[in-house]
Amino acid sequence: MAAVQLDRDAFSCSICLDLLKDPVTIPCGHSYCMDCIKEFWDEKKIYSCPQCRENFTPRPVVVKSTMLSDLVEQLKKTGLQAAPADHCYAGPDMWPHSNPVLYMFCRTDQQLICYLCPVDEHKGHDTVSAAAERTERQKELEVSQQNIQQRIQDREKDVKLLQQEVEAINCSADKKRSSDVEQQVRSQQKTEVSRVKELQEKLEQEITELKRKDAELKKISDTEDHNQFLKNYPSLSPLSESTDSSSIDIRPLNYFEDVTAAVSDARDKLQDVLRDTWTNISLAVTEVDVLLSQPEPKTRADFLKYSREITLDPNTAHTQLLLSEGERKATLTYNNQDYSSHPDRFSVNYQVLSRESLTGRCYWEVEWTGGGVHVAVTYKNISRVGDLGKFGKNEKSWVLRCVNNSYQIQHNKVKTPVSGPVSSRVGVYLDHRAGTLSFYSVSDTMTLLHRVQTTFTQPLYAGLLLYYRYGDTAEFCKLEV
Repeated sequence: MAAVQLDRDAFSCSICLDLLKDPVTIPCGHSYCMDCIKEFWDEKKIYSCPQCRENFTPRPVVVKSTMLSDLVEQLKKTGLQAAPADHCYAGPDMWPHSNPVLYMFCRTDQQLICYLCPVDEHKGHDTVSAAAERTERQKELEVSQQNIQQRIQDREKDVKLLQQEVEAINCSADKKRSSDVEQQVRSQQKTEVSRVKELQEKLEQEITELKRKDAELKKISDTEDHNQFLKNYPSLSPLSESTDSSSIDIRPLNYFEDVTAAVSDARDKLQDVLRDTWTNISLAVTEVDVLLSQPEPKTRADFLKYSREITLDPNTAHTQLLLSEGERKATLTYNNQDYSSHPDRFSVNYQVLSRESLTGRCYWEVEWTGGGVHVAVTYKNISRVGDLGKFGKNEKSWVLRCVNNSYQIQHNKVKTPVSGPVSSRVGVYLDHRAGTLSFYSVSDTMTLLHRVQTTFTQPLYAGLLLYYRYGDTAEFCKLEV
């Protein structure tokens, strides 16, 4: 296997990372695919070697190396390209190796792979042994189990407190039923008991789910085989939100004290309260009418009234994205930028987020060049690693994919083709309160490509993704109202 690895590296193009096609050797001695080096020089307008950076003047004339081409063809026949990657996609149960030591874990793609994969499909990825990855995931499981067990104890205590509150309510009500406001007391008793019972039922449901989750974690944690453990780990279902403990505190036991006095006082003040309430309702209705009466933008001039100046956050930018033009423009490069380490940085996908959060009504435009761009809108807590952190491949982001003279909308891994005139400028309109997100093709006119209707639960951020070709760019435009 070591020889196969060496052979493939020696006869691979460092631009496309594939086996050489129509190989040519430039004056410094490095070899590339003919099309790759020509395209590289055409785009950069500087005739240098992508590996050693040696410059050439004038531009070298490249000629196919017959001997190198023959060598590549011979190596293909001897099995250089036969190291199978397809078996990995069939799943671990279909892999050819019976020895578990021959399997690894790719942290870049978050999947179990065999030892042949780093030679081909996962070349250059962050890979570790299955045992090492199991150790890391096992630590996460133990923390989750401890949190679940603590939540179970807390919820069971809360249930006991609620039962005490029900008893206190009933006891207090019994003492007051002999008074002249018995009907009011009974009504209030029913309301209070109903409130507590409803909360108690929610807690019991949460305890049941926590115990089921705890058993699920224990079953996976007890799996001895590392490969089976890593295969089952991603299937763990997320925990639901915990019931707010602040609503579980025992209320004072004087539920029905001074009920008679309150009824008498309420009778005297009722007219004033109703008068003030009606005035407030009238004002609120007027305000809502004003909000609802605002028309949806129709023309570009209407949209520009909601334009936002957007800049890119360098702390989120992938290291191979160069930011310029006052941090409004992103360019895809083959060189890592001198960015500091930051937990918000995208480490796998060539993505970057805006510095500004977006709420209310907002409009912005993106101008792009090159092979294509993904124009995204996302919550800030999107993952920064792995395929699930890519725009459109999760429930936290929506993306318009502009590539190959066509458009696609993608959300939560679902792609939807959309039609419309292809333009190098895309407009995005967000009405956060109304839950609408619209993408437009912008040229002399504006054409609606797709509108999303949903409910946004957090502030949103604009995002860009570039990965089609070296030198591709995308820029948030400066808009004049």
